[in-house]
Amino acid sequence: MAEEEKKIIIDEDWKKEAQKEKEVLAAQEESEKKKEKASRPRHGPLPKGNFAALVSMLVTQTLFALGLLEIEGQEKREPDLHLAKYNIEMLETLQEKTKGNLTKEEEKLLENTIHEIRMGYVKVAG
Repeated sequence: MAEEEKKIIIDEDWKKEAQKEKEVLAAQEESEKKKEKASRPRHGPLPKGNFAALVSMLVTQTLFALGLLEIEGQEKREPDLHLAKYNIEMLETLQEKTKGNLTKEEEKLLENTIHEIRMGYVKVAG
């Protein structure tokens, strides 16, 4: 006995209707994604502003300038020793201008940070 071949008959109108529904759903999904993205803040909550955060910000800028800190997905840049030196000098100025007004922990943080960042500068410059 010969096997009967099953045929599926698809109505062209049904195909068009299914395609329209698919497009409408895709448009709705895209619209919802845009609304969700627009309602979200571009970044998380910022930490409380304090002395350690200020020092950290200057150190981060120095590390970028030295090429010791990179942004994922960006090509590696040459170190900018002039900018790194400027940021180190900013940290030194901060140390000088706050002398006698910092807690022991803040003094130690700044002292150690400046020492470490200077060592990084010497390593990259040398």
